[in-house]
Amino acid sequence: MVGKPSGMARRGTVTVEFALVAPVLMLLLAAVLNGALVLRTAVCAANAARAGAQYGSRSAVASLDTAGMQAAALNSLPGLTLMTATATRNCKCPDGTAVSCGGSCVGGKMLIYVQVNTQASAYTVFDYSGLSLSKLVASQAVMRVQ
Repeated sequence: MVGKPSGMARRGTVTVEFALVAPVLMLLLAAVLNGALVLRTAVCAANAARAGAQYGSRSAVASLDTAGMQAAALNSLPGLTLMTATATRNCKCPDGTAVSCGGSCVGGKMLIYVQVNTQASAYTVFDYSGLSLSKLVASQAVMRVQ
């Protein structure tokens, strides 16, 4: 006679179901954790690039200090040790054409821009050997000099 499963049989079924579902849930949790850590690193790299560009955009003299812009970017996040920053200065005419910063523009005042690029290696808790995921995040900030 087939009837309702006994309490022991139900507990055994629940245990087997949990044993089958738990690894999938743990894998999803690990993926969410790694994604959050990479996202945090990307936001930090963007904030650092912005801090370096703000330093250089204060004045025409500050825009020449590429080492200061790089230091401002790197020092804005002392907890992120695997980050690099590069800073450049470029000039454009009001119509958008690039010009040497020592030159001049026919159509108006020359505009000076600073650009800071940052790269950081994200720390992740779990590595997936089957997937080739890049942990390197990059950001760029461009600001016009005041």
